[in-house]
Amino acid sequence: MEKLNSPELSQFSHILSHAVKVPGLIFLSGQTPTDSTGKVVEGGIKEHTAQCINNLGKVLEAAGSSWEKVVKVNVYLDDMNNFSAMNEVYEKLLPNPKPARTCIQAARLPNSVDVEIEAIATT
Repeated sequence: MEKLNSPELSQFSHILSHAVKVPGLIFLSGQTPTDSTGKVVEGGIKEHTAQCINNLGKVLEAAGSSWEKVVKVNVYLDDMNNFSAMNEVYEKLLPNPKPARTCIQAARLPNSVDVEIEAIATT
């Protein structure tokens, strides 16, 4: 087992690994819409979804993988009314064919953000 952190996302690395590699798989911790300093980026659900995807891309790169190797994505929304807007960005930014996905509404996300996304990829 190898625990990894992206140098571009140093926040929170003291309490979690951005990813954990086991033979054949990479488990990516949930990413929220924060910049490299840990500050939530400006905008709404579309900008926040894009930032989560961007952050996960940095972790995938640090782990030696890419979005093309992602097999499962879990999306957590604070309000399911944001599903369509989130989906619009998700569809645009992720390569085809899309990975398997689950999307649920969570009662409350860290720092009261509106979206958090996690993933599982192959090595």
